[in-house]
Amino acid sequence: MKVDDIRTVAVLGSGTMGSGIAHVFARCGYAVILRDVEKRFLDRALETIGKNLDHEIKKGKVAADQKPHILARIEPVTEMSAIARADFAIEAVPERLELKREVLAEADRILRPEAILASNTSSISITTLGSATNRPDRFVGMHFMNPVPVMPLVEVIRSKQTSDAAFDTTMQLCKKLEKTPVAVNDSPGFVSNRVLMPLINEAAFCVMEGVATAESVDTVMKLGMNHPMGPLELADFIGLDVCLDIMEVLQKGFGGDAKYRPCPLLQEMVAAGRLGKKSGRGFYEYEK
Repeated sequence: MKVDDIRTVAVLGSGTMGSGIAHVFARCGYAVILRDVEKRFLDRALETIGKNLDHEIKKGKVAADQKPHILARIEPVTEMSAIARADFAIEAVPERLELKREVLAEADRILRPEAILASNTSSISITTLGSATNRPDRFVGMHFMNPVPVMPLVEVIRSKQTSDAAFDTTMQLCKKLEKTPVAVNDSPGFVSNRVLMPLINEAAFCVMEGVATAESVDTVMKLGMNHPMGPLELADFIGLDVCLDIMEVLQKGFGGDAKYRPCPLLQEMVAAGRLGKKSGRGFYEYEK
C-alpha cells in the first residue's frame, strides 16, 4: 500500500484521541470511518469535532465554509464490518493490552490484506500488539499527541516485523496530515512517555512526601525549566488513569525496575475517581 493509494481511513475508538485523529484526517481530505461500540460515544465525538473546528475557524486555520464538508467526510458506525473498505486503519481505544489485542484482531479479520493497520498506543509494545494480527509486517505504531488537531508530533514506531514499505508509507501519511513524524524503535513508552511519565510520577511523589504543593511543583518546572505546563497540570489534562496505566506498562516492560514504580498518591487518586480535568478534579479542581 502506497500513501497515494490511501483514500479511506478507519479510526477505531471515538474518545479523546480517536475523535482528534478523525478530525485531522477529515480536515486533510480523507474519508473517515469512525467506529465505536455505542452511538452515544460517536455523537459526543462528532459534537467535540464540531466545537474544535469552530475554534480553528476563529483562529483562521480553517475556512468557515469548509466545516460542513469536513464533518460530512466522517461516517460514524457501530459495526466493525463497516471498516472493510478502509485502506488504512488506526486503533485508538483505551490503553489496555487485552482490549487493544481484541479490537486489532477483529479489525485484522475484516480489513483487506493489503491495508495497513496501526495503533495509537502511547506505551504498549508494537511487537506484542502486532502479534494479535495476521499482518505484523503491515502493522505499525502511530502515536499522536493530545490534543491531536494542535500538536505536530507523531511518533511512528516499527516492530521487529514491520516492513520498510509499511513504515515508509506511514511516515509519508503523517506528512500529508501536516504532522512531523519521528521514527522510533519499539520499546516500552517509546520516547515520549518513557521520559514524560517518570517526570509526572516524581512530581506526584514530591506532593505525597510534602516536599511542595502541586502548585509549587508546577511553578518550579514552568519558571525554572521553561515548561509551558507544569507536570501535574499536564497529568490532569492527560488523565491520571492514563498516566497510571502507562507507568504500569513501563514498570512491567522494564522488568519491575523500581524507578518506574507508580506513586501511591497517583494510585489513590485514580481509585478515588480523581482523574483530572475529565472528572472535574485531580491535582486541581475544574468546572465541569
